[in-house]
Amino acid sequence: MTVTGIITAIIIGAIIGALGRLVVPGRQPIPIWLTIIVGIVAAFIGTWLAGALGISTNTSGVDWLELLVQVVVAAIGVVIAANLYARRGVRGRRTL
Repeated sequence: MTVTGIITAIIIGAIIGALGRLVVPGRQPIPIWLTIIVGIVAAFIGTWLAGALGISTNTSGVDWLELLVQVVVAAIGVVIAANLYARRGVRGRRTL
């Protein structure tokens, strides 16, 4: 993987993660770096899932159905990450 590919994956991951956060109602107490990681993973899983569902991913323009699948996967990932991150924060605090 080239440097350009890594930078592109980070940018696309940030966009997919942000769209996933916008879809989920309420506030998600997760940092931006976790949103980007969720977005990158959702982009890969969403592309694989779209292919498995028979959605064409080799078009000359924007693959809107593939993007929709990626955003849905990102929204699910954001919900999971927010729940895990919130639980981690509660256990990590000390009470006096």
